[in-house]
Amino acid sequence: MRHILAAALMLLCTTFATQAEDTRSGAIVGVIQSQLDAFQEDDFAKAFTYASPTIKRLFGTPDRFGQMVRNGFPMVWRPSDVQFLDFTDTAGETSQTVLFRDANGVPIVLKYLMVETESGWQIDGVVPVQAPDVAA
Repeated sequence: MRHILAAALMLLCTTFATQAEDTRSGAIVGVIQSQLDAFQEDDFAKAFTYASPTIKRLFGTPDRFGQMVRNGFPMVWRPSDVQFLDFTDTAGETSQTVLFRDANGVPIVLKYLMVETESGWQIDGVVPVQAPDVAA
């Protein structure tokens, strides 16, 4: 009987942990997608609101942030396709991996580093990662 109770308790804990992760993942995808939508509208002031305090301090103004995105990450500014891949939430790092295709269809995978603030989840950085083999 104890084994059945222990197994049921373990299953319940696993279910709650999975639901919590799904909630975090969904919120994070929402933040990233909202920033991408703002980029599509060239609304860099709105896109800047999704950046963490660290990123805001680094760039100072929405215009400088927008210039960095246009020049350094054109595939984020004007993607031809976006696919959300792996969500990772381990001690010390929460991230969402996203596959972008640029205007020419070239794939690039970026890892969005996320931080939870009083305002909710915010983007704390974006780093390129090795792209998986993707059929053209």
